[in-house]
Amino acid sequence: MTLTDPKDPARIAQMAADPAMQQAAREFFLKSCEYRYSYNFSWLGVAIIQYPQDIVATQEIIWRVKPDLIIETGIAHGGSLIFYASMLELLGGPGRVIGVDIDIRAHNRAVIEAHPMMKRITMIQGSSIDSAVVSQVRQLARGAQRVLVALDSNHTHDHVLRELELYSPFVTRGSYLIVFDTVVDDMPKPLLGDRPWGPGNNPKTAVHEFLKTNRRFRIDHEIESKLMITVAPDGYLECIADEPL
Repeated sequence: MTLTDPKDPARIAQMAADPAMQQAAREFFLKSCEYRYSYNFSWLGVAIIQYPQDIVATQEIIWRVKPDLIIETGIAHGGSLIFYASMLELLGGPGRVIGVDIDIRAHNRAVIEAHPMMKRITMIQGSSIDSAVVSQVRQLARGAQRVLVALDSNHTHDHVLRELELYSPFVTRGSYLIVFDTVVDDMPKPLLGDRPWGPGNNPKTAVHEFLKTNRRFRIDHEIESKLMITVAPDGYLECIADEPL
């Protein structure tokens, strides 16, 4: 622990193990979902649709890893793309962001393309698991030294598992593969409406299936422990090896 990094692992572990704290965090999260809480926020003027805690955690990772390429599946309104690009702008250098979405709506594309951070962004329209799309990403990723990947598109088990298989090879040792909305596995089905994903069929189940055979990654539990409120429990995956173990 230093003056510039005041985290205390023992304090964080104690907090995360406190049943009352766990219950309070869960109650807040579930109640906040009723009000679509994640829609309350923007990044540099663009809706980001994330919980502030996860934005801060991702900022910490980017500042520590200093990637020169960030790949995101699932663009939505584009706030996350702008966030990643602005972090790379602060880091300096030629860092780039690649965003993939099956449907980049015209009004969202217009907002993103008009933003000052667009200079660091490339968007690809198509399914993130389509071989042609992955091929485009691979071409754009050539020469990148430190790569971070964030998965936030279709949240079904099969789709996310395939994304994990296709995009995990891009992630470099010491960087992260962040899988958002693993929290779906912990949510009551009524809160999810008519979505095709839910408990037992979601990003968390895909992560656990993926980790049975891929040992390049480990779950960074300290991140979710310090956040307490997160949409990505078990979803912050640290890359710990260059090649499969």
